Amino acid sequence: MTASLILPPEQSASCAYFFDLDGTLAEIKPYPDQVVVPKTILQLLQQLATRNAGALALISGRSMAELDALTSPIRFPLAGVHGAERRDINGQTHIVRLAAGVEREAGELLHSALATMPGTTLEAKGMAFALHYRQAPEHEAALISLAEHITHRWPQLALQHGKCVVEIKPKGTNKGEAIAAFMQEAPFAGRIPVFFGDDLTDETGFDVVNRAGGISVKVGSGATQATWRLDGVKDVWHWLEQINSSQQESKATNNRRGGYESFSRSI
Repeated sequence: MTASLILPPEQSASCAYFFDLDGTLAEIKPYPDQVVVPKTILQLLQQLATRNAGALALISGRSMAELDALTSPIRFPLAGVHGAERRDINGQTHIVRLAAGVEREAGELLHSALATMPGTTLEAKGMAFALHYRQAPEHEAALISLAEHITHRWPQLALQHGKCVVEIKPKGTNKGEAIAAFMQEAPFAGRIPVFFGDDLTDETGFDVVNRAGGISVKVGSGATQATWRLDGVKDVWHWLEQINSSQQESKATNNRRGGYESFSRSI
């Protein structure tokens, strides 16, 4: 049973922060291209990253190009397409690629199939595909069956369920593996991982964080491995305000204890 997360993590801890985007930092919309991350939230994320030596990354099913567009002009460390592509703190990218034939043939098959299912949308991500049915829930079973056919035909691919979406991605890639990779690198290494996510795709991330003794936070309802819960996106926004305020206050207190005052206070 998960507990409600009200206060930020213990401030004596050195944390590394990981956030899903859709349904966590931004409200889910009928179509993916309608999603927006408010500028105030981007500023809070940037502040949190700055106060923690840059140890903050976005972990999403979206591509890195989409994540960059949604968070411009800030460039965070990223894991896109459920970890199939990743960019570390130094800007170095790590990308899992499919054979060109697999990507082309699977894409053509999916495009033809979805053309017969009005209201569904095919999102091609290069090495992965997302089959959206938020506007046509009656096609859910058919899309799952189609995805299963694709993964049986090309065993290097795996099926991933999500909210009103069925995804096909390279086997062995998931958000948990992406978080684990970040935790081996500076500035994340040696810190306590904190991960916020809302979907089935985030459960592998919760598992990795739990095994590392970190803080896993499920956003919204539903069964989960996460040990904490927030009700919705606006609660994540409020938490970000809290954590930044708390860390700013903690820094000011430490400065005063060390014999230093802020510039405004010294006047």
